Amino acid sequence: MHLAELNIGRLLAPTDDPRVAEFMNNLDLINGLGKRMPGFVWMMEGSGEPGQGNTETCLDGDPQFVANLSVWETPEQLQTYVFDTLHAKFMNRSKEWFETLVQMHFVMWWVPEGTQPTLDEALAKLAHREAHGDSKEAFGWDWLRAKAG
Repeated sequence: MHLAELNIGRLLAPTDDPRVAEFMNNLDLINGLGKRMPGFVWMMEGSGEPGQGNTETCLDGDPQFVANLSVWETPEQLQTYVFDTLHAKFMNRSKEWFETLVQMHFVMWWVPEGTQPTLDEALAKLAHREAHGDSKEAFGWDWLRAKAG
């Protein structure tokens, strides 16, 4: 099995606004780093337009809601990318570019090798985690670490 993850956020401003320019200008760098990491399998792509990442895939018709959906061979490999690379520096600055969401915005789940989950499937996993808490169906880092330990 591989590990799928979905992370959503709502930008503070439209993608062409100077307030989010530093984030937008580094999307290709950070996504490219992820794609070169050991254990990376797949990432939901946008139009391929430079500097846009997957930001044109808006949620609920709101173009400021953006989603990152990817698949990794192991949790450890995803964890290395998220917390031990340049990605972490940008993640730690997320309040500069993203609203603080009160609802659940991150979920992981197991998928069979070769699976490329859809955004609808990922959003259903997120809704499941929000409604039922962490379980084998949908979980966060704490649940995953507790199961591994």
